[in-house]
Amino acid sequence: MVEVTSVVAELRDRAGKGAARATRNAGRVPAVIYGNKQAPVMISLEPIQLTKELNSGYFYTRIYEVEAGDKKERVLPRDVQFHPVTDVPLHVDFMRFGPKTKFNVEVSVEFINEEESPGLREGGVLNVVRYTVELRCSPDAIPESVTADLTGYAIGDSLHISEIVLPEGVTPTITDRDFTVATIATPTIVVDEDPTEEDGLMLDEDGEPIEGDGEEGDGDSDGEGGGDED
Repeated sequence: MVEVTSVVAELRDRAGKGAARATRNAGRVPAVIYGNKQAPVMISLEPIQLTKELNSGYFYTRIYEVEAGDKKERVLPRDVQFHPVTDVPLHVDFMRFGPKTKFNVEVSVEFINEEESPGLREGGVLNVVRYTVELRCSPDAIPESVTADLTGYAIGDSLHISEIVLPEGVTPTITDRDFTVATIATPTIVVDEDPTEEDGLMLDEDGEPIEGDGEEGDGDSDGEGGGDED
């Protein structure tokens, strides 16, 4: 079962931009809980704890039990508004859910057993097509990540969503095709061909070899360095 994280919030008695601004001026982040055919509840959050959860990498796939006043509600984060310059969170939307509720969620893909992939051992490159996949499931079944096992994959092979084992009750939102998650690509070989370094040749400005032994001052010159003056 998915991890449930507890959050202590404070109730807000008013909605609207003015009330939200007053909450932020008091050093807290305004938020709302809505959904499941119940009235919205205005709350505010402690910014340090919120920032910690946002930086965890799993904020949108975790269930939170929000305690506000004398009531606790299990919710899922659905949206966060950030300041366009400072990236400080300005407002958070939480959605309640019931026993039959299903969500679409973005879940990260973790790749394992790279050393067991013949293609990677031979110098192939793991080309990740999707770092996350969108899944549909109930809140209680949301995985924090899904695992892609690279064992046995050779150069030119593709790993599809059907080859990733998903938890029971979890399905991809894309159902009309078996989409690619990653491939083992042919390595790119860069050949350094610098003709100036071959056999010690000297080249002219057009890249052509200069004929001769490259020694200066061996031949006769016209009008210079001749015999003694009379």
